[in-house]
Amino acid sequence: MVKKALQKTVYALFTILGVVTVIFFLFSVLPGDPAQMMLGQNETKEQLQRQKEKYGFDKSIGQQYLYYINDLSPISWHSSDESDFTHFGEDKYTGTQLFSFFNGAIYLKTPYLRTSFQRQDQKVLDIIKQTLPNTAILAVSSILIALFIGIILGIVSALQKDTWIDKSIQVLSTFGMSLPSFFSAILAAWLFGYVLKAYTGLNMTGNLYELGDFGERQVFHFENLILPAFVLGIRPLAVVIQLMRSSLLEVFQQDYIRTARAKGLNSYSVIMNHSLKNALNPVVTAISGWFASMLAGAVFVEYIFGWNGIGKEIVDALNTLDLPIIMGSVLTISIIFILINILVDIIYKLLDPRI
Repeated sequence: MVKKALQKTVYALFTILGVVTVIFFLFSVLPGDPAQMMLGQNETKEQLQRQKEKYGFDKSIGQQYLYYINDLSPISWHSSDESDFTHFGEDKYTGTQLFSFFNGAIYLKTPYLRTSFQRQDQKVLDIIKQTLPNTAILAVSSILIALFIGIILGIVSALQKDTWIDKSIQVLSTFGMSLPSFFSAILAAWLFGYVLKAYTGLNMTGNLYELGDFGERQVFHFENLILPAFVLGIRPLAVVIQLMRSSLLEVFQQDYIRTARAKGLNSYSVIMNHSLKNALNPVVTAISGWFASMLAGAVFVEYIFGWNGIGKEIVDALNTLDLPIIMGSVLTISIIFILINILVDIIYKLLDPRI
């Protein structure tokens, strides 16, 4: 067990390194001068050169890549020369020196995702810390909606196989899987946040916390979570229904289920005590993938509903070509995806010890 855990950790580290490499070189080949983006159109040659030296843009692409890896690594080397790009400046890094090494020192630090091009002196990590929790709340709420409703409808559909109830549920789930999130978001915002606002009390746009009418402290608005969470949960909900139905029907054919029924157990006991646990494996697989993809797929939903999450932040950064924010956000989502996959393997083991 320990050996496999170490193997998965090593694989995860290599995967993260691969993701970092792809992200860096992908955005490095984009047209445009990053230093010029930060200064604007009225810069002088001297200002442009100082900006390039400050952020290491005057180095070769290979050196920039090594600098980027060094910045991201929690254990990194930093020069003692204050004029060097790798110098451990308090305005850039947060950490503790471990020991001196050559002309510098080894530090244990928080990963550094650089600073925004358009928001001078604002660290990308701070921006992600502000927006990622909002996206996580939205994604978790959507998954809970999908699981709660999807498992119930999947069980009902399996028990009512080939009846009008089963067929109706299948039609709805198929429609849900084929419905684009941006279209359903626009439709839901217009219908429930505008046309029926007097009855629903829901808003077309808004965040979980917003300033009051007179600029006082932030006020909690749970109603602003309902529409984006429901819209984002439609497609995983449809998937859960389909998987739960097919998985349960397969489990119902197993010998131990026939034995349980032969003992006179009612349907509730057979499902809850004997069938459900084994039928959840494919659902866990789907939900794990959907949860990770929701962090990226929430881009359209967050933008349409004005939800201040990492998805909306990516769209705003794309509009202004703020590369550090785009790179940091994509990297964060990728790492979360990798960690969720590892967590799923652990959940598999708990659900089915034979794995």
